[in-house]
Amino acid sequence: MWSFQKLFFTLCSALSCVRSAAGLIRVFGYEGTRVNISCSYPQGYETYEKYLCRNDCADSDVLITTSQAIKPRHSIYDDKSTRIFTTTIANLQSADAGKYWCGVSRNGKDLYTELKLETKQDSCCSTVNNIQGNEGVSVTISCPYDSQSDDKLKFLCGGNRPSTCRQQAVITSSNTQNGRFRLSDDRKSRIFTVTISSLTLNDSGSYLCGVQRNSGFDVFTAVELEVKEWCCVKSKIIRETAGHEVTLQCPYPPNHRNNRKFLCKGSQRSNCTDMMKGQSRFLVHSDSSESFSVKITQLEAGDNGTYWCRSEPEWNVGNYTQFHLSVVEEEQNVAKKKTLQALPTQDITTVPRHQSSRVTTAPPVSEELIEGFPDVALYSLVAIVGGLLLLTVILVTVFKSKCSKVKEIGVVADGKKLDFVEAQEVCGGEDVYQNHDSMVMRSQQMASRQQHATCHVNDVDEDECDYENVTAADDIYCNEGFHKLS
Repeated sequence: MWSFQKLFFTLCSALSCVRSAAGLIRVFGYEGTRVNISCSYPQGYETYEKYLCRNDCADSDVLITTSQAIKPRHSIYDDKSTRIFTTTIANLQSADAGKYWCGVSRNGKDLYTELKLETKQDSCCSTVNNIQGNEGVSVTISCPYDSQSDDKLKFLCGGNRPSTCRQQAVITSSNTQNGRFRLSDDRKSRIFTVTISSLTLNDSGSYLCGVQRNSGFDVFTAVELEVKEWCCVKSKIIRETAGHEVTLQCPYPPNHRNNRKFLCKGSQRSNCTDMMKGQSRFLVHSDSSESFSVKITQLEAGDNGTYWCRSEPEWNVGNYTQFHLSVVEEEQNVAKKKTLQALPTQDITTVPRHQSSRVTTAPPVSEELIEGFPDVALYSLVAIVGGLLLLTVILVTVFKSKCSKVKEIGVVADGKKLDFVEAQEVCGGEDVYQNHDSMVMRSQQMASRQQHATCHVNDVDEDECDYENVTAADDIYCNEGFHKLS
């Protein structure tokens, strides 16, 4: 059958008698992808065999038939309801380009539809438009087109694969708003633009501007977008004391001279608070045509945070300054609080049991007195007071342990009257106790001699001299009653 068809086809080609059921079909495909070739046939041929062949449709030129539905790179499907059969060629290669025939087998000559397959590399383009944008701001991509594409579909896709660009477009002229992407078409200048707002680092990469063609490959222009990170923002760290004031210097580009200048606060640039609204402590001053300053008065702890100088609604990396403000308490107040906390309220000193106990209390130090002194004088005062207290305790302890009084009791008999004579003070705690017996004996001897002399001089009765039998030790330690004269 195929030999007869080949002969018939060759003969008819020479005589130009091979007529297709339809006009020439042009098919386009990108290398490495797959392409679908669809061919229609007349009514009444639904049950007939269909096939796809190349060149002269010899036996070796037949690629696939409906009786062999699947091959490694080819497949065929016949939709009898629409009378269209479709052949798919996978993993398209440049060698696949050329002339093809869609055939319907029948008695006599077959029905043929001629088609031409064109292939192209799945990449674009020889020239690339480089665009830079800043993180958090907007960027606009401009895409020109020719006069034949005024009413054609325009679109933008990410990546560099024309084969899937239209199917994966992020925005099209039929749907001009899609999230952060917005498309506008200026047919007068024949340029359509796509604006991407709130740029992120993930937006960096390759893009294709596309214009659909009714026949042939779509037209593309390549764009390479670079989104700059906010790593290059001028950042300054400022440390100031509470209650004082601070001035922030903010440079800006000359073309922002007539723009509103302000300071906003917040860790995120996209969500910071304008401090010029409702804040009387924040004052803006225009220092020159290239910078302005913001003065913050009466600093307080709540002013801690990150600040941004701005001179336009949109952010731009190189035109703004970031400040990290740290508000600290005044050093004098901090030192005063630490000193008051360190001072003891009471200091109790315990002496040995054989001595009397004394409670020593540190004199109160008023805050007004401390606050009036500078830091050095304050520390000196505390050291002196502590030293005096320690010295006082040591002196009292030494004095108690070293000194005591020993009284010698002299008994003088003058009629019925007794007189006590205070002896000299004896120093040395240990001598008092060790020499106690000798002291008592000495007292006895003195009392005996005095009593004896008195008895002889006054010539009194012997009974009056009974005081000789009373010792000083008995009088001092036992508290015995004296012998009375009868």
